[in-house]
Amino acid sequence: MSKGQQLLNWIDDRFPLSSMLKDHITEYYAPKNFNFWYFFGSLAMLVLVIQIVTGIFLTMNYKPDGTLNGAGIPVAFASVEYIMRDVAGGWVIRYMHSTGASMFFVVVYLHMFRGLIYGSYKQPRELVWVFGTLIFLCLMAEAFMGYLLPWGQMSFWGAQVIVNLFASIPVIGPDLSVFIRGDFVVGDATLNRFFALHVIAVPLILLALVVAHLIALHEVGSNNPDGVEIKKLKDDKGIPLDGIPFHPYYTVKDILGVAVFLIVFSAIVFFVPEMGGYFLEHPNFDQADPLKTPAHIAPVWYFTPFYAILRAVPSFAGTQVWGVLAMGAAVVLIAFLPWLDKSPVKSIRYRGTKFKTMLVLFIISFIGLGILGAMPTTNLRTVVAQLLSFVYFAFFLAMPFYTRNDAGSTPVPTRVTMSTPARQVRFAVLVAVTLAVAALFAKLI
Repeated sequence: MSKGQQLLNWIDDRFPLSSMLKDHITEYYAPKNFNFWYFFGSLAMLVLVIQIVTGIFLTMNYKPDGTLNGAGIPVAFASVEYIMRDVAGGWVIRYMHSTGASMFFVVVYLHMFRGLIYGSYKQPRELVWVFGTLIFLCLMAEAFMGYLLPWGQMSFWGAQVIVNLFASIPVIGPDLSVFIRGDFVVGDATLNRFFALHVIAVPLILLALVVAHLIALHEVGSNNPDGVEIKKLKDDKGIPLDGIPFHPYYTVKDILGVAVFLIVFSAIVFFVPEMGGYFLEHPNFDQADPLKTPAHIAPVWYFTPFYAILRAVPSFAGTQVWGVLAMGAAVVLIAFLPWLDKSPVKSIRYRGTKFKTMLVLFIISFIGLGILGAMPTTNLRTVVAQLLSFVYFAFFLAMPFYTRNDAGSTPVPTRVTMSTPARQVRFAVLVAVTLAVAALFAKLI
């Protein structure tokens, strides 16, 4: 017996290392018909690691202090400039973290979209989906709190607007907004609170939810583009007939996705870290000034669809609480998909025309709301945002009706099938047409 095996046996006697590796990697059987949509789960894990590592290095030099230094510059803002200009490699770390924040939402949105088109939220994966929705909510909180830390103009005023929304909640609103700020205005106390939550509290919750998400997923098994439960058909050894070990087959496949992702990620970091003001907004390069309000206050791009819904709802009885409730409902409704979808079919491959039509309208509405949320309001844009908000909510609330009897649904195979090039081309064309319509919409608005 080699010394390495002796060491492994010693560890196994005290910690279930080998059994964990077998259960979750080497002997975890995944469907053999995964396609490129299944890259984004592992990519989300990669970006999470990038954010944690770069965040640790940033905290070594960042100071959460909103007071002014001797030069009249907020200490927090000056510390970010210090990281960018004087810390060896600081600019790379900062750009990796800021780019990682946006790329996190890119891969998470695509990961959620994959679950939507292939019905990964349906039985028996309801809890997997709920954990995923909680992770999404946690990410939104983490991103919002981290957005304030550079203490730039848009960070300061964005936090001012969002925190003030809580004040519109009846009865508890004013006290709740004061509690969140730690003061009557956004200031040094707010910055310290958000720093503590961003660096310690929310990441701990996020990591716990990610672990729960993975444990729940491996308990029920992964879904696949056909929506066939591979655990139902096993050989005499208990191995799924349509499954293959996650390692080495999908670990190698995921390495390809990681390589492509890192090429794109590095290109953004080194050449266009601001992404035209979408990843790093131009007003945020100016220090926070409580006496100077920006001409247009808008959240980062990944919040804009929900911000557009908030603005689309008119105030009633002198309060904006209905917009706040609509914005919250737009996120919470995602968690109820397992119970809203009444179709016996999981995958879009075998769905009828009603679901496919509503899905295309939903994608257009989501992208359209994202575009409108980044723009200043006008009467026309408000009307369009209200129409798109109606489509957004109709996708969820009308789902029990249009999925129950969806004409055109085809029988699901009993065994998994491999994707054909024609099917991939059709789906690519559908995505391209949807994006083209959204781009045309943006140009017209």
